[in-house]
Amino acid sequence: MEPYRHRVLYGDTDQMGVVYYANYLRFFEGARGEWIRGLGMSYAEIEERGIFLPVLEVGVRYLKPARYDDLLEIPMVVNHTRVKIRFDYKVHRQGSPEVLLLGHTVHACVGREGRPTRAPDWLVKKMEGASTLHVRLADGGAGFACDGRRPEAAAYGDSS
Repeated sequence: MEPYRHRVLYGDTDQMGVVYYANYLRFFEGARGEWIRGLGMSYAEIEERGIFLPVLEVGVRYLKPARYDDLLEIPMVVNHTRVKIRFDYKVHRQGSPEVLLLGHTVHACVGREGRPTRAPDWLVKKMEGASTLHVRLADGGAGFACDGRRPEAAAYGDSS
């Protein structure tokens, strides 16, 4: 799947002319939405079928600023259990390998009543075919890839 792309708008920036820190969460949401569309459905369709994916955890490591009119690429690594999905994001300018930001979000699978539930088979099947990292999270959920490295390090070949 192609990385999600976002052109930085003037309204995405702060008084210092760099992307306002919280706006990266919107960019992550855009990347997740496109990934779900790549599964052949929209998030709205998942909700119509009674499954919701609220954010449980967010982590962001800001390395370098993005600025107005930058075209950002946000490749993701996705892995999951039956009850959680973890998205790891790496933000860089299009055409540059320099990483501007590393981030992740962890989402629970809940039913209409807001209680945790196992993902239904139809959703698991869709995700199995589209997970970008063929390693599933340990049953405890998020935090580390199976080899003990930070998920973003494991996903992007960093040895730390």
